[in-house]
Amino acid sequence: MRVVVAVDSFKGSLDAKGVCAAVRDGVRRVFADAEVVEIPLADGGEGTAEQLVYATGGFVVEEKVTGPLGTPVSAAYGVLGDGQTAVIEMAQASGLTLVADVARNPLVTTSYGTGELIVKALDRGYRKFVIGLGGSATNDGGAGMLSALGMRFLDAEGRELEAGGAALGQLSRIEVAGLDRRLVEATFVVASDVQNPLVGPAGASAVFGPQKGATAEMVQVLDAALDRLGEVVLAQRGIEIRHLPGGGAAGGMGAALAAFLQAEVRSGIAVMIEAVGLEGRLAGADLVITGEGRLDEQTLSGKVIAGVAQAAASQGVPVVALCGGLALSGAELARLGVAAGFSIVPGPCTLDMAMARTAEWTADAAERAMRLWKTAAGYKSQ
Repeated sequence: MRVVVAVDSFKGSLDAKGVCAAVRDGVRRVFADAEVVEIPLADGGEGTAEQLVYATGGFVVEEKVTGPLGTPVSAAYGVLGDGQTAVIEMAQASGLTLVADVARNPLVTTSYGTGELIVKALDRGYRKFVIGLGGSATNDGGAGMLSALGMRFLDAEGRELEAGGAALGQLSRIEVAGLDRRLVEATFVVASDVQNPLVGPAGASAVFGPQKGATAEMVQVLDAALDRLGEVVLAQRGIEIRHLPGGGAAGGMGAALAAFLQAEVRSGIAVMIEAVGLEGRLAGADLVITGEGRLDEQTLSGKVIAGVAQAAASQGVPVVALCGGLALSGAELARLGVAAGFSIVPGPCTLDMAMARTAEWTADAAERAMRLWKTAAGYKSQ
């Protein structure tokens, strides 16, 4: 029996490596001699750099940069096993977890620290970049990041704008002359798990602003500010960023990277699957077990489970999904390419209980799935 375990983290409770280990334990309760291939994954959000470094045999570089509220924070970026590619996860320098609940305010938070990480990687000679977008505390259209790289955002009086998303409403001109010259030698791939545009009802402010602390009134201010950014970019560069798929990722960071650094915007899970060589590692597998915290409509639009199911389908390997919350019908699972989906939660419980027992329940769910698989596949009892 050869089982490939390719999972995302169960955010807030168990990282992807921990989920892999729990699933492995459950599989071996039923098939003691099973070969279990563990492949921790991420979809462009938190954990992307860590999993890419782990999968490719790379290393991590620690730095001090500017946090979302302007105070210093410790942040890390990864270097892949090729020794040439830097992986920068926006959440490290500009992430929501760096801001206390009571201090969350996307009117003022900045992505400047993410730009500083890029500069520090340039200083070390790296020219290939993968930028993971997800988990950001910002809604500044990437202006902070670009400012750290040497651009200037000016109002009608020629004054430099303050940090944060709200200030972009006063934007009159963008100066690019000071942009770090080393960037002409660099290539950027954006790993993102969302397709939202920059502005509008499905845009960065309306969809993601509230989780960053935005009230309904703040969402209107932020959306108008990003629309103003789009107007200025269109006027100066002839590029329409407001409706770019994925442009709204990480508070507009996707649009900034595409417009000013000619970044290629790709599905985060597609970048991850390519980097870990998932399709090749599926060869000869009897079953794939995948999973993430919640299986719902967002899964259908390009999360880890969707990417794994697509890769497995190309190899003709069946897929079982484990998750904390299951909100898809059997028909939706079938369209996704998943043979069956199981919640790891055995019954009603508190959130604290679920968080504390995630590893235990994941192993139990994997065991149940494997017992069903064993019966359905006609394996003889061991």
